Amino acid sequence: MTEDQKRKLEQKLWNIADELRGKMNADEFRDYCLGFIFYKYLSEHLHNFANEMLGEDGIDYLDIDEKSDEGKAMLEAIKEEAVEELGYFLKPSELFGSIARRGAHQSADGTDIVDNFILDDLTRVLNSIERSTMGTESEDDFDQLFEDLDLTSSKLGRTEKAKNDLIAKIMLHLDSIDFALSDSDSDVLGDAYEYLIGKFAAGAGKKAGEFYTPQAVSTVLARLVTSGKSRLKSVYDPTCGSGSLLLRVAKEVEHVGDFYGQEMNRTTYNLARMNMILHGVHYRNFDLKQEDTLEEPQHLGMKFEAVVANPPFSAKWSANKQFETDDRFAQYGKLAPASKADFAFVQHMLHHLADNGTLAVVLPHGVLFRGGAEGHIRRYIIEEGNWLDAVIGLPANIFYGTSIPTCILVMKKCREHPDNVLFIDAGAHFEKGKNQNIMRERDIAKIVATYRERREEARYSHIAPLSEIAENDYNLNIPRYVDTFEEEEPVDLAAVAAELKQLDRDMVEIDEAIRGYCDELGIDAPV
Repeated sequence: MTEDQKRKLEQKLWNIADELRGKMNADEFRDYCLGFIFYKYLSEHLHNFANEMLGEDGIDYLDIDEKSDEGKAMLEAIKEEAVEELGYFLKPSELFGSIARRGAHQSADGTDIVDNFILDDLTRVLNSIERSTMGTESEDDFDQLFEDLDLTSSKLGRTEKAKNDLIAKIMLHLDSIDFALSDSDSDVLGDAYEYLIGKFAAGAGKKAGEFYTPQAVSTVLARLVTSGKSRLKSVYDPTCGSGSLLLRVAKEVEHVGDFYGQEMNRTTYNLARMNMILHGVHYRNFDLKQEDTLEEPQHLGMKFEAVVANPPFSAKWSANKQFETDDRFAQYGKLAPASKADFAFVQHMLHHLADNGTLAVVLPHGVLFRGGAEGHIRRYIIEEGNWLDAVIGLPANIFYGTSIPTCILVMKKCREHPDNVLFIDAGAHFEKGKNQNIMRERDIAKIVATYRERREEARYSHIAPLSEIAENDYNLNIPRYVDTFEEEEPVDLAAVAAELKQLDRDMVEIDEAIRGYCDELGIDAPV
């Protein structure tokens, strides 16, 4: 897809979102837009799958007579294959396009005309998708997946007709978009989904920003954990949000075996499952759970080759004494404070990191220097575990809803450079944006190349021996290691004095010229 085609697609998607704007807040109309896109994807994907099965008979899936005995037999055979391979099933009459075309059409002058009432059919179909997976391997992945697509909400309209008209128009416009699913190299739908998720996060502030890591930051994290690898056995994100970070890791390598993640917010968890399926991740290859990661971990006992996360900054957690004997925290001797769970997430991630793996996590700068229990844990990680591989300072104001400066910690159980830690200060490398600062591709590439080559550069990076960190009492504040101060050029006082004298002489000449003009005009010269 060309950049021009991509812009047109994004504009069309945003226009559809605009149909709902003003009727509800960004969180809510996000759920409708993304939910319908997902339904359209499932429909088109199943239509293509069924047509491949019917190819030898020269029959299109839409032409099957659902009421005839022959049609019922064909649908039963397709259903069996579809549920095994795709994880779900839809009849021809239940496909997105079928419902959309029953609901509305466009007149010659471009006016949307609503033909039929489709809300009841739509509700039934969305429930049918879930029912088709019951008792199968994919049941957990589709369970209550459309629960946020509330077609009874009064925010869609005051009357049933108003609700129906709005939904019918949205489906009509979405139906006109070609997501090119038959092109195996195309990820138009995934990109469209990512575009809308990013748009909603940018527009809705901190609340939406909690489930979405800006693409530039995701790219840095993904490239760090995939350094030197073309294939990954597994990738894990303990605070996976919409799943975008997990999918970004997959874009940086030829193959990822399995995706694992946990997300506390139910709506965001639904987004993550949709996002996985939309990007072609088979239901058997992802295991996402909904629960509080620190309090109720769902993947205990598992180790992962790549671990990435953008946890909620300085979130509260229970810090319950029972966790002192938890395998994730016991060896450190102290728990992260209840008011700041940052290091609790780090400890959890280290527990799940395989010996041949890499961990990269985004955290607020405070983790680098705060004392107390956090200082104790930080020292253990560096001195006892020797797991810290790099500290990378990011520009301020690059996250949605917060302007605080952030950093990335990179850790490994088996380090290639066990006697030092690399510090990178990328805080000044960005492009200023209207609402958020933007890390450009060259800024990202510079961080990653510096890490991979482990090189030192004045005012940008420094390789600190462990002894230097110990001398700093395990304080990791980046300015202690990377001096970004630029000396001003020395002032030539003699040249400045000569310039001032010349200015005085010039002023005398100017004053005389002004007096001459005043005499000619017969007015008093200014004093």
